[in-house]
Amino acid sequence: MGAKKKLLQIKEAFQLAQKAHQNHAKLVVALKSTYNQLEDKEDFHEKFIHFLKYAMIIYRREPSVEQVINFVAKFVTSFYQMEEEDGSEEGEEDNLLLNYVFNFLLESHNANSHAVRFRTCQLVNKILGNMPENAQIDDDLFDKINEAMLIRLKDKFSNVRIQAVLALSRLQDPKDENCPVVNIYNTLLENDSNSEVRRAVLSCIAPSARTLPKIVGRTMDVKEAVRKLAYEVLAEKVHMRALSIAQRVKLLQQGLNDRSDAVKEVMKKKLLQAWLRLTEGDVLELLHRLDVENCPEVAIPVLNAVFSLSPLHDFVQNCKNLDSRKLIPLEDLTAENVLYWRCLCEYLKSKGEEGEDLLEQMLPETAIYADYLLSYLQNMPVLSEEEREDFTCFENLMTKEFIGQQLILIIGCMDTTEEGGRKHLLVTLQKILILPTTSAALISLLVERLLSIVKDDDRRIQIIAEIISEVREPLVTVDQPVDVAEIRKRELKLAEIKVKLFEAKEALEECITLQDFNRASVLKEKITELEHRKNDLIKEAEQPEIKEMRVEKNDPETLLKCLMMCYELLKIMSLSKGIGPTINEIIESLILPGITNVHPAVRNMAVLCLGCCALQNKEFARQQLALLLQVLQIDNIKVKLSALKAIFDQLMVFGIEPFKARRGNDSQSEDARIRTEYCEKENETIEQEEETATIHSLLQLLSGFLDSEFSELRTEAAEGIAKLMFSGRLISAKLLSRLILLWYNPVTEEDTRLRHCLGVFFPLFAYANRSNQECFEEAYLPTLQTLLNAPATSPLAEIDISNVSELLVDLTRPSGLKPQSKKSQDYQDLTVHDSLAMKICNEILMDPTAPDVRIYAKALNSLELSSSSTENLLVLLNEILEKVKDKLCQRAIEKIKTNLTKNPNVGKDHSERTEETGLSERTQETDITLSENTIQNEEENNKAALHTPVNEVKSKATAKLKSTRNKAGKGQRKAAAEARSVSRRKTGTTVKCGSESGDEIPESVPMSSSRPSRRAKTVALEKTRMNLSRLLNREADQ
Repeated sequence: MGAKKKLLQIKEAFQLAQKAHQNHAKLVVALKSTYNQLEDKEDFHEKFIHFLKYAMIIYRREPSVEQVINFVAKFVTSFYQMEEEDGSEEGEEDNLLLNYVFNFLLESHNANSHAVRFRTCQLVNKILGNMPENAQIDDDLFDKINEAMLIRLKDKFSNVRIQAVLALSRLQDPKDENCPVVNIYNTLLENDSNSEVRRAVLSCIAPSARTLPKIVGRTMDVKEAVRKLAYEVLAEKVHMRALSIAQRVKLLQQGLNDRSDAVKEVMKKKLLQAWLRLTEGDVLELLHRLDVENCPEVAIPVLNAVFSLSPLHDFVQNCKNLDSRKLIPLEDLTAENVLYWRCLCEYLKSKGEEGEDLLEQMLPETAIYADYLLSYLQNMPVLSEEEREDFTCFENLMTKEFIGQQLILIIGCMDTTEEGGRKHLLVTLQKILILPTTSAALISLLVERLLSIVKDDDRRIQIIAEIISEVREPLVTVDQPVDVAEIRKRELKLAEIKVKLFEAKEALEECITLQDFNRASVLKEKITELEHRKNDLIKEAEQPEIKEMRVEKNDPETLLKCLMMCYELLKIMSLSKGIGPTINEIIESLILPGITNVHPAVRNMAVLCLGCCALQNKEFARQQLALLLQVLQIDNIKVKLSALKAIFDQLMVFGIEPFKARRGNDSQSEDARIRTEYCEKENETIEQEEETATIHSLLQLLSGFLDSEFSELRTEAAEGIAKLMFSGRLISAKLLSRLILLWYNPVTEEDTRLRHCLGVFFPLFAYANRSNQECFEEAYLPTLQTLLNAPATSPLAEIDISNVSELLVDLTRPSGLKPQSKKSQDYQDLTVHDSLAMKICNEILMDPTAPDVRIYAKALNSLELSSSSTENLLVLLNEILEKVKDKLCQRAIEKIKTNLTKNPNVGKDHSERTEETGLSERTQETDITLSENTIQNEEENNKAALHTPVNEVKSKATAKLKSTRNKAGKGQRKAAAEARSVSRRKTGTTVKCGSESGDEIPESVPMSSSRPSRRAKTVALEKTRMNLSRLLNREADQ
């Protein structure tokens, strides 16, 4: 009976272990005493495993099962702990249960049931985890566990993989370069598809030289939870010194700019705080370890994050660098403390009234600070050619320039409302700009601060023109060369005075001898006068004549400084100001000669200035276009880029009209009035042809950069054309097709900016109004035919054509249009999809046996068709069914027919339903940058840019893309992935695709009663808009 009772204790222990409030420690002691009293240990082992199996077949994480697993792990390891305490052979005997359980688990790890595999790995993990830190197990058992768990890391169930990862954490050896556990951890961390597995690896992996890059890499993981854990691991397990400066900067940059607030919080409160603790709370030491000179854009958000976590008063009180004047002594200035000073001042200013009082404790009066700035910048070293080659000297200069830049930026925090201080600051800034020692790196900031103080444009122009004049033509003292005849004349005069002096002295001696004192006094005065004249002549002979005169300087550094000042002025000037006499003089004497300068930096700045001047005056822009086009074709890439931006800015502001070729007005004399009607028509035709030829060549040149080998030029050209199309300045299905192909092209895979820009442009442009969708409809067949005809060697051959088709179908969806566009009169009975369906049907009938028929059939199935097109469409579909032999296509066509005949209004219902769901999701404001002066339909486009229904597009695109993914090759998969990302882009992530002249899209304003009618606006739009299809098709025919 006793034995029976003891055997029941195992079952009872397992039953009790399931209860939530059961004390497992007491249960372990009770069962252990039962075990110790038994002679037949084998029987206990078998019974123990028998009851364990009941828990191991359950996959769900039931609390009772979890309790049993925890109990088993504690009970099995309790013998190991006893062995550690006793250190006897008896302990080794008691270790039999541990070995027995391990052997059972290792036999069960490859069971067919995923529940058993999961519980096996979980138990191995728990048992190893409950062992003491200095635990040792048999080498053979170690190898068996290692081998089994490594196999389970490849299990198809992610939960099994997670438990295997956790189980192996105590078996890894970071010091062993060939440790299989570390190797597989590294692989899983980068390649496992399940984010929870990656998190498990992150929590287990031991940081080492091999694993650290992988841990850092997870801060870029697609899943927020993984990124968050990666930062936590780095904060808790990795010392800052283990990371290079580049890694530290990258981590801070990514973490503080992460799209997830939770990740930002971990970055601020854990990693940043951990690093501050390592520097004993010294923020300046932390900045020193980040190399702020080369990455101030990272150091500034870091400092702002530090300021946000503590009371502002503490930082102001702890700022020990400032002296009694509230200034850092010049000799104590470093890159770190000056940046800290600037950031703290800016942070205090951003806090409004709360920070104003504290800011007064951080900054002196404006006049005192102006003198302080001048005294620092006056002492800037000017390096000779030899010193420039010495890295130490050059590095020292760079540091001084960085400190100078920060001191200039602090001016932005100063209170310039007080008249005396403002005037003194203004004069000081002008002095600094005129100083020959002022570096070109400081000019832009100095001018920016100067112009922010002066508000009037005329005054700004006058001040900058005066400074440019002083810098370009400074007053120089010149040694006047003396003529030889002049020297001879002076020598003769000196000899004559010497003779007279000799005679006078002799006469004086005679008078003294004769005691004629009256005459002697007269002679003495004469001798004194002659002595003075003699000394003056000798001095004149010794000192050459010095003269002050203005000398024009044409060295590249001076020209660059002047052009930079001019550029800053032109950037801030109002576009309505125009080109006055002063600016015109600067253009003639500085900007135009600068474009032909031998130094690329000077040429680039001159092109930027010319581009800004052209925006001030339409006629001037027309005159200078040829020069910018010439630069665009022959100069180096940086200057080309500036010229390209300038041309696109001009087209955005003025449109294409002013740049048409103009015939001379001289021929239009009185006799022109009596020309015949025929001659008039003929001349008009010739003039029109000339105009179109000019525009055609201009667009051909600009669109040619879409195929440039330089990614910067490619991106700028694509962005410029997209902006022209979005603003209504340009309509071209051919160019739109090229942009789509460029977006999909594998060559542009690394051009993040290009793809981001186009990914935002396509949906915003398409859903803005119907005419834009018609443009996409027109581009549909040419785009697909280009891809179908692409040779195997072309990168276009790798693109998934079906994916491109799906995108274009989604972009032309009538349900995607804005409500304003639907209500307008151009919203006719036939939708864009109806028209597209006809085109696709005709394309299929042209060659029913072509392999691309499947793509067209699939596209037809995705269209939103209205009841208006049913009759004509059914005729074409019946004809297709007769001619097409492919079974898949036939089934697709049958399905379309069924939908059309069953419910003629299916398209409309679907459209309305999509509109309701689509409008529930509003896109965020999207900063597509455009120039101010757009055409009359700007308001409609702007509204379209702000609210885009994307629900339908997102869901359909995702579903379709998943179905095509498996069929695509390596390159196609890349294209498919890129296309999938458009659905994310369409949700209105805030994006900037700006150029230098760009302005944010304005908010739509309430319409006034005097607003022109829709018809009037449409007519006005057509006048300013050119349909370029005919012109651009000519290029294709050539």
